[in-house]
Amino acid sequence: MMPTPELYTLVAAAAEGEKELTAFDQALLKSGVGNVNLITVSSILPPGAEFVEELEIPPGSLLPIAYGSITSSQPGAIIAAAVAVGIGPDNNEYGVIMEFSGHCTRQEAEDEVKQMVTEAFRYRGRELKEIKVASVEHRVVRCGSVFAGIPLWYK
Repeated sequence: MMPTPELYTLVAAAAEGEKELTAFDQALLKSGVGNVNLITVSSILPPGAEFVEELEIPPGSLLPIAYGSITSSQPGAIIAAAVAVGIGPDNNEYGVIMEFSGHCTRQEAEDEVKQMVTEAFRYRGRELKEIKVASVEHRVVRCGSVFAGIPLWYK
């Protein structure tokens, strides 16, 4: 069993590549998580997790992360990704993470994740104190990718 992460941050980036996979890889690099192995997690922020502006993650590490991404090779297409974390009044309780990506604007992606966080808190019967959001929008030139994530890490 993996230990419970104690730190988190929000990242988002866009990139172009010659192929869709290399565009995605470059978006990961630009967001700071390109040299690690992503382990996709569902949408719960561990109780007591602390927000930090930047995480120092050794290359090759297994990184728990909730993320949204989309890649397109349609020139001129607008693509966006966003993540949000909802935090209650007591930081010792868990938070809720939501992610979204699609053929839309950055604002539309942000609105979607904020709405999902609000709904998730409502049906859990919990008070929502704060929502943190990271998002990105990109107009595809050749092969574009957007990536937004909430990496979880350790002290």
